[in-house]
Amino acid sequence: MPIRRLVTIFAAMAVTLPTLLAAAPASAGTATRAAVVAENRVDARTLDLTVSSPAIGQQANVRLLLPDGWDGRQHGRTWPVLLLLGGCCWSDGDGHESWVQKTDIENYPELRKVLVVTPIGGKAGYFSNWHKAGGPKWEDFHLDEVLPLVEKNYGGGTKRAIAGLSMGGFGALSYAGRRPGMFSAAASYSGTVHTQLFMLGPASVQAVLIGQGLDPAALWGDPVKDAKVWAAHNPHELTDKLKNIPVYLSAGNGEPGPLDAPGAGFDVKEKAIEGMSQLVATKLLLSGGKVQTSFYGKGTHAWPYYGRELRNSLPMLLGALGV
Repeated sequence: MPIRRLVTIFAAMAVTLPTLLAAAPASAGTATRAAVVAENRVDARTLDLTVSSPAIGQQANVRLLLPDGWDGRQHGRTWPVLLLLGGCCWSDGDGHESWVQKTDIENYPELRKVLVVTPIGGKAGYFSNWHKAGGPKWEDFHLDEVLPLVEKNYGGGTKRAIAGLSMGGFGALSYAGRRPGMFSAAASYSGTVHTQLFMLGPASVQAVLIGQGLDPAALWGDPVKDAKVWAAHNPHELTDKLKNIPVYLSAGNGEPGPLDAPGAGFDVKEKAIEGMSQLVATKLLLSGGKVQTSFYGKGTHAWPYYGRELRNSLPMLLGALGV
C-alpha cells in the first residue's frame, strides 16, 4: 500500500477514534462512580437525594435532615454527620424516610447542630456486602458512596457518629467495628447485635431473609462452613474494635410497656435482643470499652422506644462529635 494512502488512513483514525471511544459503553471492568441524579426538597429541614449506585446496582434514596444554617452555608462549611440507619421489612416507602415518619426527630433541638443522613438499607440488606457473587454491596453503598457524596456536596464533615434500630442497630455496630476510625461513637436500639448466638442468631437472620423471598445463604454464606464471614460482620465478634469508641446499647424485656399500644402481647424477639445486647455490653466492659446501656425493662420491639432511646443516647453521640 502506498505510504500516502497509509498516512491518510491513520489521519482519519486519529480524528474518529476518540469520538468512537467516548461513545462506546464502558467495559465490564470499568468502575462507574456513584452520583446524585435527583434532589427533592421535602420541606425546610428535609432534602431527599436519589443516588445512582454501582455498589447495589440501582438508584436508591437518601434523606438528609438539615442543620441550622445549611441553606446559607458558605463554601467549605461543614457539620458533623449522624448516619442513622433504619430496620428491615418496611411495609410502605423504602425505608429512608422511616425515622422522620415514625418519630419526631425533626423536633429534637440537638439534631439541629448536625447533618442527619438516613439512607435506604434494603428490606433485608443487613448492611453488608453480600457473600454471593453479584449480590448487593450495602456497606460500599453507605460508606464509600453515600458518605463521600454528602461530604463533597452537602456539607457533611469527617466527624461522624452512627446509630440504628433493629437491623440498623446491627448495622451501626457492625460498620463501626469493620471500619475503625470512621465513626466516633455508635448506638444500637433493640439491635440484633449477636448474629452467631447459638442457633438463635443465625436462625433469626435466615428467617428474615426467607421471609423476604431471599436466599438465606447469599448474605454471609452457610453459618457453619462460612463462620468466619459471619464473624467478620458480627458486632459481638468486633468488640476489640468497638472498645475504642463510646457505644450505646438499649433493649426492652419483651413485656408490654408504657409506650406500647393497648393489648400488646409479649414480644419474644425483643427478649432475645435484650439478651444479645447484654452479652455484647458485658464483653465490651470486660475489654475496657466505654459502654452506656439502657435495659429499661418493659417494652417491645416498637418505634416509640427507638425514638426515645435515640434521644437518650444523643448526649453520648453528640459529645463524641464535639457538639
